[in-house]
Amino acid sequence: MATLKDIANHVGVSISTVSRVINNDTSRHISQATRAKIVEAAKELGYALNDTGRPAPKKSPPPQTTGYRQIGCIVSVTQNKYNHPYFSPILQGIETKLSELNSVLTYVLTMDEIKGAGAMNKLAQDAQLDGMIIIEGIDPNVYEFIKQAVPAVVGIDISDSTVPVILYDRVAAAKSAVQHLIERGHRRIGFIGGAGLTGDLEREKRYRGYRYAMEEAGLDVDPRLVVNTGWDVNNSYTLVYELLSLPDHERPTAMFAASDMMAISAMRAAAEHGLQVPQDVAFVGLDNIEVSQYTSPPLSTVHIPKEEIGMMAAKVLIDQIEGRNPLPFKLFVPYQLMLRQSSDYFRK
Repeated sequence: MATLKDIANHVGVSISTVSRVINNDTSRHISQATRAKIVEAAKELGYALNDTGRPAPKKSPPPQTTGYRQIGCIVSVTQNKYNHPYFSPILQGIETKLSELNSVLTYVLTMDEIKGAGAMNKLAQDAQLDGMIIIEGIDPNVYEFIKQAVPAVVGIDISDSTVPVILYDRVAAAKSAVQHLIERGHRRIGFIGGAGLTGDLEREKRYRGYRYAMEEAGLDVDPRLVVNTGWDVNNSYTLVYELLSLPDHERPTAMFAASDMMAISAMRAAAEHGLQVPQDVAFVGLDNIEVSQYTSPPLSTVHIPKEEIGMMAAKVLIDQIEGRNPLPFKLFVPYQLMLRQSSDYFRK
């Protein structure tokens, strides 16, 4: 069965546009010409539609499924959800597994879209959804509304002991990256990242992993080397550029970035200072997004199995809908330190 992504690629539009047309969502304007192209592509690719143009159940569902299901998703990102190097593979994994389980990702909303006018009403209208996947923390009021309106909820990297959650150990992953830098002889190690929903950097798990590694090695955390970017890559570049303007004996010899995108923009700042990576300053990121292996030099990072996380979340949600998960649980996926040239230097 074709997926929404297949149709989107065929027509040259976003998956959210395809979803809105397929589900007759008129909350945003889409031209009649585009609507016609999407419906035609759906038919051409074999995407099952009923007479109204909406998705139709498979005529012969696999024996292990109980019928066609509509699934929603909310992503803790402001924009570019389908092109985001971290969230996009997770969404792909969700959609792939749902398709295998005779279900479909009806829509994906971002933080900005939740805050938009009528967003809560849209969620209320879509209360007939069979389930919802929440990717990372969202506004508590919206989250509680969803839990009341939708029969089954599964989270990815959220803090809620009442629903199944798929996650990786962010503290341990960050700690392993910083320990690697310490083993390479670095003592002045900086942090690049941002705070979570609480707005308190001290509570952010990747920052805590950085701090724990430093403390266990008997190293002080210099506040000047902690760069709070607010998860903005432009801020990462600007603030790290300022940081690297410190005198040689005061600036960091290594930086751990809580995401690869933060690390890549920071590496650009180092290059513009004429510093060599990793001889003058080493970098390690976290996520292992696809582009990280193509930076110059290639970025050391921590691999997170993003697509697999999405697939697990989808499978757990369908199990939840079918009553096979009587109790909530946390499912931790493994991470792996990927050593590349950006940190491949022993400092004397």
